[in-house]
Amino acid sequence: MHRRRMTAVYAAAHFFVDGCCALVVCRFARPDPRWLTAVLLYNFCASALQAPLGLLADRLGHGRVFAMTGCLLIAATPLLSGAPVALSVLAGVGNALFHIGGGRDVLCESEGRAGRLGVFVSPGAFGLFLGQLLRDSLPVLWLVPLLMILCALAVAAFCPALPGRGLSLRLNRAGRKPLLSLALLFAVVALRSCGGFLFRFDWKQGAWLWVFTGCVVLGKTAGGFAMDRFGAWRTAAGSLALAALGFLGGALPAAGCLVVLLFNMTMPVTLREAADQLPGAPGFSFGLLTLALFLGFLPTWLGWPLPVGVPVWTGLCLISLALMLPAVRRRSA
Repeated sequence: MHRRRMTAVYAAAHFFVDGCCALVVCRFARPDPRWLTAVLLYNFCASALQAPLGLLADRLGHGRVFAMTGCLLIAATPLLSGAPVALSVLAGVGNALFHIGGGRDVLCESEGRAGRLGVFVSPGAFGLFLGQLLRDSLPVLWLVPLLMILCALAVAAFCPALPGRGLSLRLNRAGRKPLLSLALLFAVVALRSCGGFLFRFDWKQGAWLWVFTGCVVLGKTAGGFAMDRFGAWRTAAGSLALAALGFLGGALPAAGCLVVLLFNMTMPVTLREAADQLPGAPGFSFGLLTLALFLGFLPTWLGWPLPVGVPVWTGLCLISLALMLPAVRRRSA
């Protein structure tokens, strides 16, 4: 029961953490001429910093302390409303601390399964969406600190203090080359991150924008439970193959939303598989793949003229499929 409670608290806090970060960064940094610098630094701190923080969390344990500290740092961001670049850095560091603390705890308590992992990671997408949507209509100066303090208190009250297990970067050598598998999983996550910026549909507005975001969330949740039911290999093969076919009808709103749901099902699969390859370092494995998220964001930030359209979307799914299948285990739950 305590595992379910912990996952529920971390998932709810994840929603508010990502929502509040999007809210403060978009409210205070977007109007500033240094917006591009601010968004780069935010994404670097929020994603790339998780790998070294994961190493520290694996050594010290007590992921909830990392998560609580992250919430409190985000609570302080409105104090830097006049310094948007510094605010973005503080929000990014707080975001990274929360993710690595919550992610490590959920991995440690998930007993090798991915369902709870999917529940933890999925609400963040909806939080980001709402934070950007409501950036000009909410009272940030008191709402963000209040929400983040409440999240920190909830984590302290309902999440167990899991000790460190001694840092170990030993690789799981059962059955296949682990470094190659990790490299392939890293590449899949980077492609998925980059692909998220390429899914541009004319119909993605109004009510369909809400449905689209809901499918992103649902896909990440469903992927974890599908892996527990059918295994990593079948989940990856089925979701990516169907997504590649579905993009042929991506001009239709319903088909496009379904495809985005399928494409996002691999997120908890990659996280679970990477953690299984580094059994002594769940925090580092989690942070390693968020580093891939940052690398996938860079082409868009650099302004590279990336192509979009059905052939690109379909090819992205097929390349991800070709990379992922050799990296995951052929097993069923």
